[in-house]
Amino acid sequence: MAEVWVPPSIPAAVRVAAERFGTCEAVVDGPVRLSYRDLLEHVRIMARVFVARGVRPGDRVAVNAPNTHHWVVAALGAHYAGATLVPVNTRFTGTETVDLLRRSRARALVVAGDFLGADRLAAIRDAAGEAGLPELGTIIRVPLPGPLAPEPGVLDWGDLAAVAEDTPLAEAEARADAVGGDDISDILFTSGTTGRSKGVLSAHRQALGVAAAWAERGEVTAGDRYLVVNPFFHSFGYKAGILVCLLTGATMLPQAVFDAGDTLDLIERERVSVLPAAPTVFQTLLHHPGRQGRDLSSLRLAVTGAATVPVTLVERMSTDLGFRTVLTAYGLTEAVVATMCRPGDDLRTIAHSSGRSAAGFEVRIGDRGEVLLRGPNVMLGYLDDPEATAKAVDAGGWLHTGDVGTLDPDGNLTITDRLKDMYICGGFNVYPAEIEQALARLPGVRDVAVVGVPDERLGEVGKAFVVSDGDLTEDAVLAFCAERLANYKRPRSVEFVPELPRNASGKVLKRLLGKESEESTV
Repeated sequence: MAEVWVPPSIPAAVRVAAERFGTCEAVVDGPVRLSYRDLLEHVRIMARVFVARGVRPGDRVAVNAPNTHHWVVAALGAHYAGATLVPVNTRFTGTETVDLLRRSRARALVVAGDFLGADRLAAIRDAAGEAGLPELGTIIRVPLPGPLAPEPGVLDWGDLAAVAEDTPLAEAEARADAVGGDDISDILFTSGTTGRSKGVLSAHRQALGVAAAWAERGEVTAGDRYLVVNPFFHSFGYKAGILVCLLTGATMLPQAVFDAGDTLDLIERERVSVLPAAPTVFQTLLHHPGRQGRDLSSLRLAVTGAATVPVTLVERMSTDLGFRTVLTAYGLTEAVVATMCRPGDDLRTIAHSSGRSAAGFEVRIGDRGEVLLRGPNVMLGYLDDPEATAKAVDAGGWLHTGDVGTLDPDGNLTITDRLKDMYICGGFNVYPAEIEQALARLPGVRDVAVVGVPDERLGEVGKAFVVSDGDLTEDAVLAFCAERLANYKRPRSVEFVPELPRNASGKVLKRLLGKESEESTV
């Protein structure tokens, strides 16, 4: 696989991409088609706006918008101005967003005018209350879904070129020149599936380093057309998406909201070749009634990963969707990508593991089977939380991931579950992912999650939440498990649900399932 050259900073990467890839398409977003040279010019305008509005080197710029060309320009423009990017989860409520803006001390906010039927700026102001957000000096609105009525004190996207005139281009270039590899590039907040999210600090060299490693394993080139359905506020969409394209010259096609029909249209019309996504995306595409008869022959590379990726899914991604290469990978916000399969790995390795170490990481298995990581791309720490940082990264530099896994003799990592998801049934440790893998083989099971629920005799027992395509019954599910799993591993009850609750990154929110189970027993 060809080595991807890593520039010293993200602003340098934007410039190099314009030089290397010039008129090649950088971003295709509906009618908007930007070449790499166009992208550089838009980023420079954005940077000049931030400078004109008083954003200083090291200040934080928050972006709260869906996957569109606006997000790409805003994020890279913040970097170009020497600022630190703070992506905001678009599913956050106004209260959660205000908490993040205050904790990051954001000086500027780029926000969607209307997304998913919500006026995000109004929600933020309501949540901020009388205390407001005194450190937030600049608000820029993205015109989604369309033109916006003028609002005092708020810049609209169409105003940016005029505002940029207040800053000489040379000043923005000097800002970009001053950005170094060890400067903080971004603060990504964890998904917060078990509590309050934590801000993960990364440097420019780390953001680009993991993107380069990902691009090398996937053999991404300037000829690829990369559909980005993973949210840009997540490292999978931002670092393994935008930055990968920037380093390789691939064309990025952002999708604001995943819709299987629209995705199939894009693949066919734009000849998409690369599609990384959470397992649920591929499951949805496989079950979409409009998939038959589509020309999906352009698809080359799929990358997915989770605590559990059903073997049957990996198989069908090749046979039914036509991907020539399917890879699994493992990462987390604190490390982005730690292991990844390689093209040429056999199906068993791809289906049963997340591949070998990547991006300079060392991987080992610690106490209770916990996966530990060490290397140059482990996070710098958590924002304003030295206690949590010390708990996550020990004195030897090992990141304690909270994931349980095993390493085979070749160094391939298999994630078996999360430590927090493990429950104890009659004195035995039970890892739900093993049960979920087994149930994925049952015809009619489209999606499944298993959680531990209280039991007077055994302490905890398993409960399966099943999304079914067929006429499955609880008895059929339990009988299937009885044939394949030890008694202590078998779920004792089954609940059929229309869908599993997931966060925007595709992770199942098991705490919500567990809460529903507790309430149902009251």
